[in-house]
Amino acid sequence: MTDAGTTGPADDTARTPPDRARQDLAPRHGTQIDRVRHFNRTVTERVGALHDHYLGRDRPVGEARLLWEISEQPQDVRRLRGRLGLDSGYLSRLLRSLESAGLITVDQQPRDRRVRTVRLTAAGRAEHAVLDERSDELAGSLLRPLNTGQRVRLVAAMAEVDRLLTAATVTLDVVDPDHTDARWCLESYFTELQESFDTGFEPGRSLLPDAGELRPPKGLFLVARLRGEPVGCAGLKLPPRAPAEVKRMWVAPGARGLGLARRFLAELESQAARHGRDLLRLDTNKELDSAIGLYRSSGFREVPAFNDEPYAHHWFEKRITDPTPQ
Repeated sequence: MTDAGTTGPADDTARTPPDRARQDLAPRHGTQIDRVRHFNRTVTERVGALHDHYLGRDRPVGEARLLWEISEQPQDVRRLRGRLGLDSGYLSRLLRSLESAGLITVDQQPRDRRVRTVRLTAAGRAEHAVLDERSDELAGSLLRPLNTGQRVRLVAAMAEVDRLLTAATVTLDVVDPDHTDARWCLESYFTELQESFDTGFEPGRSLLPDAGELRPPKGLFLVARLRGEPVGCAGLKLPPRAPAEVKRMWVAPGARGLGLARRFLAELESQAARHGRDLLRLDTNKELDSAIGLYRSSGFREVPAFNDEPYAHHWFEKRITDPTPQ
């Protein structure tokens, strides 16, 4: 059974190669690629990212951004690197520079010296406050020359760009269903079903696939991650000589609206086709209106029940028209 607003490249072998990605965009080079590059140049020039003294302070934008990210709470350096997508060597240089300026401290954990925690000093907190104020001034300088209507359009466009860039940041990876991130997603999913269903939800009553059914070659399990943190999951069962089945598809509330549900479905359909399946099935609960709408708009048609799932009220299937077996 799958979830509503819930439902990329899977593993390293399934990711779209850079050369192929460039080929996919090549015919539109004069439009989309050029427009993105022009936008990047405009933004970096306008916000002062090219200057060594960002926002009039004695540091470049990289150090200022890192100070803002550390903020009031101590941060695990590894998580910080994953969240910002920084090379470990580059992050170390930024941290050393900020530490030598007396703005941060970096401490090793006594139990595991590989784990380092960074926090702002009193001077760092004061600098953070100045950067925050200067950032407000910069934002105001972008808006002031515009009339009211233009401001509304600019802010709305920025919100849309932010949403789409965030969606493009999400990765989909094949993981073992017993992986920590997979288990967190499933536990969060079950908790949400318990709160959503009028009958409640007990995992023991549901036709849950065991972990072995979601491991290659019998199946696979996808986890979506945003800045290194899990934000969704979806499983695919590949029973022999039978249709493929979508299982346990869920997207965290904070990541909804990014198109992940549709992206999960597209990736699972592609994986099913690669494994020689020509039919994809799933079931869902009557309470999950958004999921039902998603399946119908994605080409699934409602069919009679094909299993005895006690929490299912609707069963769907979709013909995969051009399977390309591995």
